[in-house]
Amino acid sequence: MKNFLRMIGLLAFLAMVPAANAADASGTWKGAFDFQGSSVPLTFQLTVANGAVTGTVEGLPTTPTDLHDGKVDGSTVTFWVNSDYQGQTYKLLFKGMISAAGDQIAFTFGTEDGTWSAQMTAARSTETASAPAGPDITGTWKGSFDFQGTSMPLTLHLTSSAGAVSGTVEGLPTTPAEIQDGKVEGDTVTFWVNTDYQGQTYKLVYKGKISAGQIAFTFGTDDGSWGAQMTATKSM
Repeated sequence: MKNFLRMIGLLAFLAMVPAANAADASGTWKGAFDFQGSSVPLTFQLTVANGAVTGTVEGLPTTPTDLHDGKVDGSTVTFWVNSDYQGQTYKLLFKGMISAAGDQIAFTFGTEDGTWSAQMTAARSTETASAPAGPDITGTWKGSFDFQGTSMPLTLHLTSSAGAVSGTVEGLPTTPAEIQDGKVEGDTVTFWVNTDYQGQTYKLVYKGKISAGQIAFTFGTDDGSWGAQMTATKSM
């Protein structure tokens, strides 16, 4: 009986470990890295919602630059940014380990091809990043758009928190499609999704104007070769 109780206690402890390790990276972080003998300061404005990380990095040649594919997994935060240097665009991959105290992030980062890399430790700043003011659009939204004379229904499942938007779009050839880089700023929501059509993958960019119970969307391919409009109504 004692062994059984010990086992139950151990299982309960192990079940609690992932929650204990889940760190909150939201906030302002500041640090500096060495570049050819010069100290380059960086400021990270991070917002975490449902494991997704959005925000910006300030201090790179392209500044501020938006985070892409940001995620928090336990005490690890990952994302990438694009930055221009000497007329060329580079994709920089960031991986950070959040300290147990939650007051520092030890970053390793560099170019996608591995030709350059650096390290830095960013400390949590007491400054509070101002979240873009905007309505809560959490919920299910339904609408339809015209595609070659056919009405195509779409269902959007949206979750918004502190200006970040996540969720899915149902009804595209690839369904459900995960929302990427979702943001609410004022009365405007933006995000993009990937979908396949006739064997090719397309990036569809969405921009919506929010009003009472409705979002008026314009959306289309990243290169502007195709676009459409629809009004989505919040489902009760």
